[in-house]
This record gives sequence, C-alpha cells and structure tokens, in this order.
Amino acid sequence: MNTRVKNAALALAALFLVYVAWQRYGWPGVVAVSGGLLMWLLLHFTRLMTVMKRAANRPIGWVDSAVMLNAKLKTGVTLMHVIAMTRALGERLSAESEEPEVFRWTDGSASSVTATFLGGRLQSWALNRPAAGPTTETAPAPAPGTAP
Repeated sequence: MNTRVKNAALALAALFLVYVAWQRYGWPGVVAVSGGLLMWLLLHFTRLMTVMKRAANRPIGWVDSAVMLNAKLKTGVTLMHVIAMTRALGERLSAESEEPEVFRWTDGSASSVTATFLGGRLQSWALNRPAAGPTTETAPAPAPGTAP
C-alpha cells in the first residue's frame, strides 16, 4: 500500500473515532479518544527518539556483525527498524532524495550488508564478505602410516 494512502487512512480512522466518540458520549468521549490517540503518538515519538539516541552514539555505517544482520533482515521492514537493529545509521550510497535509497553497514571484519529501501521499506539486501587471502601458515603433511 502506498505510504500516502496509508497515512491518509490512519488520519481518517482517527477522525472517525473522534466522531463516533462525540456521537455516543459527547465531550467526555472526545477527550477520552483524543487522549488515547495522543498517547499512541507519544509512544511512537518516544521509540523514534530512543532509536536515534542509540544510533547517535555509534559510527555511521557500523554494525557488530554483518552476518547476523543479514540473517535478521526481512523484506518490508522499515528503515527505522533496521536502524534499531544495528543501533547505527547506515552509510548512504545513493544520492540525496533519490529512490531507491541504498545504505551500507560494515563490521570489524570488513563484511558489509548493502540494503535497498523503496518508500522507506526494505526491498533487497546483499551480504558482501571480503575474499579470504592465501594463508601463510600451512600445516605439515602427516607422515605415512600415522594417525592424524
């Protein structure tokens, strides 16, 4: 569903609730429903501020484990949900105000997750792991006839 349509439907539902409260209970009903709607808005605002406060304390584009982030992601989650999971803002790879938005989160082993958001919702993501270079240490071959 389009975000604008969804927001308009939510606003109409809120107005409908206030109207029904007015018809059934008068001003006390309007006050009760308005108080409930205000509490709902404040809860969402508090969650947003908590997520952003946690993200402000971390470097941009940092995640503890890119592999775990890759395993937890699901199509359709919001950018705010991903920021809450990573506790960091993503490194923007796309141009400002361009759709789709592309962000990257990288961990300490240089593994990264690149996520594509369309309309604020996760559409696709890819795990990028660095290629393992040749090892300088090799185990000696066991002597013939011996158990490893």
